[in-house]
Amino acid sequence: MEFDSLLKLVRDDPIFESSLFLAGNVDPKLIRIQLSRWVKAGKIYQIRRGLYSIAPPYQKRQPHPFLVANHLQKASYVSLQSALAYYRLIPEVVNITTSVSTGRPERLETPLGIYEFRHIKTEFLFGYRMTDLGDQNGLVATPEKALLDLIYLQPGGDSIAYLKELRLQNTDGLDKDLLKQQSERFRTPKLQNAVKGILRIMSGESEEFEDL
Repeated sequence: MEFDSLLKLVRDDPIFESSLFLAGNVDPKLIRIQLSRWVKAGKIYQIRRGLYSIAPPYQKRQPHPFLVANHLQKASYVSLQSALAYYRLIPEVVNITTSVSTGRPERLETPLGIYEFRHIKTEFLFGYRMTDLGDQNGLVATPEKALLDLIYLQPGGDSIAYLKELRLQNTDGLDKDLLKQQSERFRTPKLQNAVKGILRIMSGESEEFEDL
């Protein structure tokens, strides 16, 4: 296969899988060899086994980090610090794309950035939506679920000290009722305790108070 044929086949897709070329009467070994040659030539990036992206200057669209994360692990969505920063709920600039997944925890360093996956139980795989990322779409937690995921996975995440350390901002965009409803699905006092603290912070109370 010529590289021009690859570009025509991939078209505008920012991410593609090697399985795209395995339809019909083809030799999978030869396809893998050709893809490997293009990776070495700097024409495509290998993100992980079987997953690729066209490299500059040939790419028509740069893959959004959230879209890449969705492809790196199935049954995953962007959450935690990355989603909170995306919604401008925390002031920090996050250089690692963080997701939650029913798969194994892992940290991947790729040509398209660093990606971290935290494991959650299957019953907690809710509270995300397909989100418009400009010219692409990706699965991202709601603001409320991103916050709850972080608290759930963080030891001591329900403490007032930790909640204040997050320096939550722009909390007017949080849906208090949804926050309560989603927290109840975790069925743990930790999340109920955290929501009480979050609501007090959102109310603007500035006095010191003990952990609830």
